[in-house]
Amino acid sequence: MNIISSKDNEIIKNIRKLKEKKYRDLENSYIIEGIKLIKEAIEENAVIKQIVMCEEFSDEEIDKDTMFEIARHNLIYVTKSVFNIITDVKTPQGIIAVVEKKKNEDASYKEDIIIALDDIQDPGNLGTILRTADSANLKQIIVSKNTVDVYNPKVVRSTMGAIFRINIVEADNLKEELENAKTHGYKIMVTTLDAKKNIYNADYSKTVIVIGNEANGVSKEIKDIADEKVIIPMLGKTESLNASVAGSIMIYEYVRRKLNK
Repeated sequence: MNIISSKDNEIIKNIRKLKEKKYRDLENSYIIEGIKLIKEAIEENAVIKQIVMCEEFSDEEIDKDTMFEIARHNLIYVTKSVFNIITDVKTPQGIIAVVEKKKNEDASYKEDIIIALDDIQDPGNLGTILRTADSANLKQIIVSKNTVDVYNPKVVRSTMGAIFRINIVEADNLKEELENAKTHGYKIMVTTLDAKKNIYNADYSKTVIVIGNEANGVSKEIKDIADEKVIIPMLGKTESLNASVAGSIMIYEYVRRKLNK
């Protein structure tokens, strides 16, 4: 078994570059890390370009079928010191894969609700929203141009595999994308502190729910085209919620209604 031991190896240098967005865009690829994510990538038929395994990686807990699938891909082994310069976590499991990005498809207008993100900045928030949407069996999310990169390693990890199942529509102009949704019969719903109606009294049918930026909320230009403005009622002194918490509450109010039907 040939083991790469040099950090100057071209494969290793190219993988390291994928930690930066400009190289992820250039190579149309991103990094996933850990056996669970790699197993999900295989199951969801993601295009895996490379798998890197640390020489000290223990495969005792991996079932034989998964190990067979891993071996079928472009698998290389590296020393621990080399692996440590490409990993993005403090306690790595010892296995990384380079995955090709999915094609940025146009939005589909077949679902009851669509989630749109207006300049979400925190990777953890974005990943959690994707994971929550996946748990509700939503198939797509629209993200504004200035939302944190969907393929940021922290986002990818926090999706827990949802990134392979959701169509992520990257909108160059979110306002125009939402106006296009209106032509397909959707109304635009935004959360705002000055709303008179709460989310439990709102109509969720054929709706694009917009989740706003952590610091500033939904932008004025998006509020101006909104058909419905709602507030998440709070009984305590806290005036606002974390973006991923707000998004999860909105999504699960939709789930509650769907189950009650």
